[in-house]
Amino acid sequence: MHRAVPVGMDGMAEPCSKAKLKRSVGYNPDERDAALWRALWSWSMTFDIQEILDLLPHRYPFLLIDRIVEFERTKRLVAIKNVTINEPFFQGHFPGYPIMPGVLVVEAMAQAGGILMMHEIEDRQEKLVVFTGIERAKFRRPVTPGDQLRIEVNVLSFRTRAGRIEGRATVDGKLACEATLTCQVVTRAREQRAHGDGHAGAPLAVETE
Repeated sequence: MHRAVPVGMDGMAEPCSKAKLKRSVGYNPDERDAALWRALWSWSMTFDIQEILDLLPHRYPFLLIDRIVEFERTKRLVAIKNVTINEPFFQGHFPGYPIMPGVLVVEAMAQAGGILMMHEIEDRQEKLVVFTGIERAKFRRPVTPGDQLRIEVNVLSFRTRAGRIEGRATVDGKLACEATLTCQVVTRAREQRAHGDGHAGAPLAVETE
């Protein structure tokens, strides 16, 4: 079960009450109640690593999400990735000057978006979410060992089999990376046949500005 724990911007639990929320969302009773329950839903949905493993097929060393601290179905989420010196990619990127590859920061955003999609799929054990495009990717600052990557994903369009998301990754409140991603849900059997035929499971187009 997902734990009903209100969280703050730093991912830590913080106290809240319905009375406090009601004071902040206006006077129309219908609008106030709707806003109240939207806020409670968004703040209460968190996922630990075991729940993430139930939603994503990724495993070590390519699982890049440690925790979900905010979640609103089909709309948005906030994920945390704790970057440590033990990450295998730091062995070669770069010796003596470890930097998390920018493409893996984008991959972490894609995995966060994949959680939003897989959450809505009942037969998720038979599905994969694959890239179909990366647009307007920009890298603002390096991500290094000891950083906590906060990944914010907002859904731009959502269908059962495809989606488009806007992702932002920050460290200590400073923007590290941003990109718009598109993805598609495919069956695992189809993916295996595609690789057996020598074709990639999903085209990957990178456009930077």
